[in-house]
Amino acid sequence: MQTLDCTDTGIAECTRIVTSGGVVVFPTDTVYGIGCDPYSDPAVRRVFAIKGREEKKPLPVLVGSISDAESIVSLGPNGRALAERFWPGALTIVAPLKDRNISPGVTAGKSNLAVRMPANRYILSVLKTCKYLVGTSANASGKGAPRDAQSALQSLSGFDAILVDKGPLGGRESTVVDVSGPSLRIVREGAISAGAVRKAMRDERL
Repeated sequence: MQTLDCTDTGIAECTRIVTSGGVVVFPTDTVYGIGCDPYSDPAVRRVFAIKGREEKKPLPVLVGSISDAESIVSLGPNGRALAERFWPGALTIVAPLKDRNISPGVTAGKSNLAVRMPANRYILSVLKTCKYLVGTSANASGKGAPRDAQSALQSLSGFDAILVDKGPLGGRESTVVDVSGPSLRIVREGAISAGAVRKAMRDERL
């Protein structure tokens, strides 16, 4: 396992590992995440194994831009409005899947996919090249999400590299909203309040 600093060299090596089918741990604006290329079945299976996560639970995907998100899911008017309001940031949007080449392990066989653009400059630098990255919290399933690199290292083993951000992270997981149905549904309230999400929708008159 490599420890990579958030330098140009470290970010480039993290990117190389992801594009080569490896699994990495990395900082986001909320908590530390673990992920891989969402198109790689073997890498996705490793993420499940490392976390001890049930394979029936889908994985979210981090994106580098709204346009990249719209290449793999159908955000629709609600999702687009929320993305424009809160991205980059701590809002995960569940929307109908468009790109059927994404590993079925990521979606757990479902027709929707959770996507988010994180507000962390280092992982956004990785996403400039990778475009997409599985991004679930870097903890053993059922345990608390890690707010620092040391907690991530203590919680997990078996991944290829960790990209270490020595600055503070947000510390609270993202809010999850589902826009795949006829009306918006808040799946999990996290860093962004449910009230702020609903206000954004009222402001957009959606």
